[in-house]
Amino acid sequence: MHNAYFVAGTDTDVGKTVCSCAILDAMRQAGIAVVGYKPIASGSDNTPQGLRNSDALLLQQASSVSVTYDEVNPYAFYRPVSPHIAAIEEHKTIEFSVLSQGLAELKAKSKCVLIEGAGGWRVPVNNSDYLSSWVKQEQLPVILVVGVKLGCLNHALLTAEAIQADGLTIVGWIANQVHPDTDNYTVMITWLEQQLPGKKIAEIPYCPTNKRDFLADYIDLTVLN
Repeated sequence: MHNAYFVAGTDTDVGKTVCSCAILDAMRQAGIAVVGYKPIASGSDNTPQGLRNSDALLLQQASSVSVTYDEVNPYAFYRPVSPHIAAIEEHKTIEFSVLSQGLAELKAKSKCVLIEGAGGWRVPVNNSDYLSSWVKQEQLPVILVVGVKLGCLNHALLTAEAIQADGLTIVGWIANQVHPDTDNYTVMITWLEQQLPGKKIAEIPYCPTNKRDFLADYIDLTVLN
């Protein structure tokens, strides 16, 4: 098992956080010291403690290692927009050195760090860089989350091609059913199994927000060994 993985999505709202928490829960149940990391999060609430992003809070709660919110999410932005737009609006600069320092500190506290991306693979952080540029800099193995819905085959294959073109390895992928009724679900899964690099880690079924405690049961951690 690697000491860090980057969870990438085929798009925004495909279930990266759901899948990341399922992996964190599975690792915690397996006795692995693991922590979630959300380097950049857009769409946060104002609280007495400062900006708090719901996805980052879920990762913090699912971690088996106790860490502060700021350790989990160094860059929190208020509006749910692309990070490069949010950074401009809030007069901030996203620095890769901050992301790397945060990752190094979490690695020192755990056996594994699960890093959740923001949006899709080429989400921009400024006018010339993408979050994927940092993933490439760190040479992180990638777990790809495919939101299973109409159009996902194209999105999944293009994303996988982009990740591999960056010289990175897709160690596994997760099929996440984002709608309760998905036409041609089995056919799409079969096609993805034939076309995507890496082994399938899980098929996550559609489930209401308040019924996700069991999702770790779907995760096959042996794929990550």
